Amino acid sequence: MSDAHHELPPACRTVTPFPARSRLLVVDDEPLILEGLTRLLQTRDYEVTAAGGGCDALIALGKQQFDVVLLDLGMPDLNGTEVLRFIADRSADTPVIVVSGESSIDAAIRALRGGAADFVRKPYEPEELLRRIDNILARRRLEKENNHILQRLQQSEKWHRFLVNSSPDFIYTLDSEGRFTFVNDRVETLLGYRREELLGQHYSMVIHEDDIARAEHVFNERRAGDRNARNIEIRLKCNPGSRRPRPMNCRCRAVELTATGMYDEEAGPFEGRFIGSYGVAKDITERKQAEETVHFQAYHDLLTGLPNRALFRDHLGLMLAQGRRNQKPLAVLSLDLDHFKVINDSLGHTIGDELLLAVGARLRQCLREGDTLARLGGDEFAVLLPTLVSRSDVDHICRKIIQVLSRPVYVKGHEIYISVSIGACVAPEDGEMIDSLIRQAEIAMYQAKTQGRSRLQFWESGMQAPYSERMQVESDLRRALARNEFVLFYQPQVDTVTGEVHGFEALLRWWHPQRGLLTPADFIPVAEESGVIVPLGDWALREATAQLAAWHKAGLPPVRLSVNISARQLESPDFVESVMRALQVHGLDGTHMELEITESLLMRDFEANAIKLGRLSATGIRLAIDDFGTGYSSFKYLSRFPIHTLKIDQSFVQDLEREENISIVNAMVAMGRGMNLNVVAEGVETEAQRARLESMQCPEIQGYYCRAPLSGQDATTLLRQHVRGFGAAERAAG
Repeated sequence: MSDAHHELPPACRTVTPFPARSRLLVVDDEPLILEGLTRLLQTRDYEVTAAGGGCDALIALGKQQFDVVLLDLGMPDLNGTEVLRFIADRSADTPVIVVSGESSIDAAIRALRGGAADFVRKPYEPEELLRRIDNILARRRLEKENNHILQRLQQSEKWHRFLVNSSPDFIYTLDSEGRFTFVNDRVETLLGYRREELLGQHYSMVIHEDDIARAEHVFNERRAGDRNARNIEIRLKCNPGSRRPRPMNCRCRAVELTATGMYDEEAGPFEGRFIGSYGVAKDITERKQAEETVHFQAYHDLLTGLPNRALFRDHLGLMLAQGRRNQKPLAVLSLDLDHFKVINDSLGHTIGDELLLAVGARLRQCLREGDTLARLGGDEFAVLLPTLVSRSDVDHICRKIIQVLSRPVYVKGHEIYISVSIGACVAPEDGEMIDSLIRQAEIAMYQAKTQGRSRLQFWESGMQAPYSERMQVESDLRRALARNEFVLFYQPQVDTVTGEVHGFEALLRWWHPQRGLLTPADFIPVAEESGVIVPLGDWALREATAQLAAWHKAGLPPVRLSVNISARQLESPDFVESVMRALQVHGLDGTHMELEITESLLMRDFEANAIKLGRLSATGIRLAIDDFGTGYSSFKYLSRFPIHTLKIDQSFVQDLEREENISIVNAMVAMGRGMNLNVVAEGVETEAQRARLESMQCPEIQGYYCRAPLSGQDATTLLRQHVRGFGAAERAAG
């Protein structure tokens, strides 16, 4: 076969026309995710078909051909792996992008090996997902064009040479001594060698040094037939002196090699004279990089690139074993930034992320080679200090960390001062169990915070007691719902001038069997951290709607009822459905239900929250911004939400003697009036505060000056005493 370069035959230059709009199939069993992804793709003028599960996907695939399939892995009826297998069994050439929140590395790698063209982990950046779809569609168009061309390359020798040289795979032949006798054009873009440079050279010239031994039995294959090498992974070196651009511009490429021995067909039937090898190397570099990326993400924090909790535990286990052999102690440090939530809420999560990156960089500067720094989540870091001489080594390193982090950090024009609280435990003195050491360091860190912050605290056995109490609270919380130990109280929201009741805020209380009546401050932080807040929040919604329905049934004046919503509730996939279920059980339309959400919570996932709250607003449900003025948000962004009420935080109301607070509250009231919003001032406790708010034309107030929180029965009695409720003033004015 001649190795000269051949141009495309004229008969092959016709390009098959393709539809103007690409057809995409989106498969996900989560309706909100399916709806959001469909809308995103339709903005790019794709023709989108949505499938709510694996079975629906198979039906859609049977009816028509798609250019790309976006596939979730975990679905109850038929999982993504089975859909992938269905596509592969039918020899379908539809590329599949797996879009999944699956955290298992093996599942991700199996998806790639099972035929997926790409893997995207939820949550994803929309622009990144669209870019990957565009790349696959471009590659698919090119493949279709090539397939059309290849269909017209029949048995002509000229066309056969063109087929070989146009192949996306590296094709070669070797003589019996292992020297190249033919290489196709693909070698130039794959490895950066000109074809003339390789002809006559030994194959070892392009083999990675670590793979030379294996290549002797694979690249230079002598076996033929069913016994030949197939799909063997091997690394090929790129030309270090080449200036030609290569994909990824890396020093080596991973390939899957299939090779077979060639024998002289004219020799006698028993001679079988070996004349060389023929091989095809398929570039799998991108697939290997994808697998490595999935593996990296499973064991590293995606923001800082530091090891995560899983990898930190692995390192700690190895160092404990090494320490036992060397009889050297080691230390585990738990570090937590002081008041980081204030920075996040006031300056935003973008600034908070930049600050965490800066902190990670400073911490690395304080550590020795061989120490391990990890980010366990949020603003919590962990450090492993192996091969210690004494506790004084820990003290020295921690003093250095506290000093370095005390210097201001400059992030996007902001000068930020931070401090860090550190807890430490030492093995084997404090134990040798991995999880116990990490937990002890965390408890010591919390102890450091309670003793003034910005300090180091070593673990002591007596520190366990308060945290055992916290665990008891968590345990009691999980049983409290089943035992019906929670109750709602109702604090009136009244007209600033007349004192007439316009609404109530539902406040959660816990009748603890041993500790009596507990306020949210006693248990909500534990409920948030443990996840109990979601079923607890659902209970509060159901209880509040039941009370609202009882008032309506009794013919009492209509009032609005406000219910606080937690972060975990809002982030729950079925949040909208849970609110609607609570109303539908009692036949309510939602016009007198109001959900209270803080500014900072609204901005956590702006787009997703806007969609959820928009759906609820469409049913008549009202939205109130709680603790207004304490968060960090733009009025431009707030205007994107269906807001009805602003609740001025009590910190401004309780100090209305200060000029700056007067100006702030005046501005809030004026803004609410300008945006046609209701304004409620919280924490009103004195007549002077009420009078000041009246002079500012603040419509409503709430606080102990008006009423303390009332039981459901007392709130009902109060309503019976009022003939004018929420909305009556407007009707009277009409």
